[in-house]
Amino acid sequence: MQLSHNEDNNFSLSRFESMLKTNDVLFFDSNEFENIIHHYLEIGKINLAKKAVKLGLSQHPSSINLKLLKVEILVFEDKLDLADGLLAEVQDLEANNEEVYIQKAQIFSKRDEHQQAIKVLELALDVTDEAAEIYSMIGMEYLFLEDFENAKINFMNCLEADEEDYSALYNVMYCFDFLGQKEEAIEYLNMYLDKNPYCEVAWHQVGKQYFDLKDYKKALAAFDFAIISDEYFIGAYLEKGKVLEKLERYIEAIENYNVTLELDDPTSFAYLRIGKCFEKLGNDKLALSNFEKTVHEDPLLDKGWIAITDFYIKKKNFKKALYYINKAINIDEENVLYWKRYAKINNRLDLNREAERGYRKTLDLGNYELETWIRRCDILINLAEWETAVQNLLQANEFYPGIAEIEYRLSGLYFMLNNADLAYRHLEKGLKADAEYYIIIEELFPDIFKRKSVKQLIDSYQKAS
Repeated sequence: MQLSHNEDNNFSLSRFESMLKTNDVLFFDSNEFENIIHHYLEIGKINLAKKAVKLGLSQHPSSINLKLLKVEILVFEDKLDLADGLLAEVQDLEANNEEVYIQKAQIFSKRDEHQQAIKVLELALDVTDEAAEIYSMIGMEYLFLEDFENAKINFMNCLEADEEDYSALYNVMYCFDFLGQKEEAIEYLNMYLDKNPYCEVAWHQVGKQYFDLKDYKKALAAFDFAIISDEYFIGAYLEKGKVLEKLERYIEAIENYNVTLELDDPTSFAYLRIGKCFEKLGNDKLALSNFEKTVHEDPLLDKGWIAITDFYIKKKNFKKALYYINKAINIDEENVLYWKRYAKINNRLDLNREAERGYRKTLDLGNYELETWIRRCDILINLAEWETAVQNLLQANEFYPGIAEIEYRLSGLYFMLNNADLAYRHLEKGLKADAEYYIIIEELFPDIFKRKSVKQLIDSYQKAS
């Protein structure tokens, strides 16, 4: 009985692995070795691929293909000088082998010599029967150089050679997006669709371009065509759901998200969007149910925890909101979005110590919004921690110099610390920045505001303005 190609490969693999276990040396022809090596490279078993290359070359020392596979492994392991040396030997024997050019380009690319890699790959175009692969590689080299225009051209050439290379189509769209060429992208996709009218990937990309342009009706039509082309295309249902949300057609959006749950394993994104839709429809019970499914499906998705927390904040149920944001922080205590909400919720609950901790942690994590500095300062003022409040504002002043909200607060704090010179200096800075903001002194430091000298200084700027 004749073995099929796959059966033959499986037989060769079984013999090879059996040989490794028994230490017997069996003979394989060079094609068998190539298939064995390709198999191990595809599944990431590099050590077994190396053993196969070594044994293969011991049995077939003149095999060009086995030597090229050895070069490929050396390049993968960043042993570039060894790879270069072996490649030079192969090139002397078979100069027009396209794999020689490909591996040479890979070596240049690994050395960050991308222009050289491009030159070599352009030479490969003269000897290859697989132009699509070479154009794709050239495109990638241009991406490394951040030359998106030339990258785009080469990925287009790749698609000319192989219309079904969807990775090249995605790369073309990536270049269009980076260059901000939305209209040009749609024009290109329409040309592509003239030749490939049932390409679901192209329709999907058209929809995304129209979505970004906020032309939701055209986006919706494109996603419908994507679904007609492939009724199991989950990405199209998700994107269609997003468009329907924008059009406030929430029940239809839910239906599309539900299709994705039926076609494949549930995703946290689908549950989140369904929850948002039910929230818009005023169905709090189903909204919460889906938000809870979101965090159950993916506890690391911050948008899920934020959705639940914000839901309770809107309902002014701050204790529930605090419960959920604490759960979120226990999972990821480095998430600045969690700490911002933790601080605001505790602030609304008049838990000043906890609120101050939240704002401090937010700043420690690199969130330097003016509001964060200001809110922390006001809490520190309530806690009568004048010096810490001053240090907080001096740090804020480095990012937001000359801001009235900072200057008035610094003035009041320096008055509280009995440093009149700095207090008056910052009061004048505040008045120069915005004379109307003096109300900050009145609200936060009412006793200071009553001072005659302070009122006189404020009045002098009020009259001048």
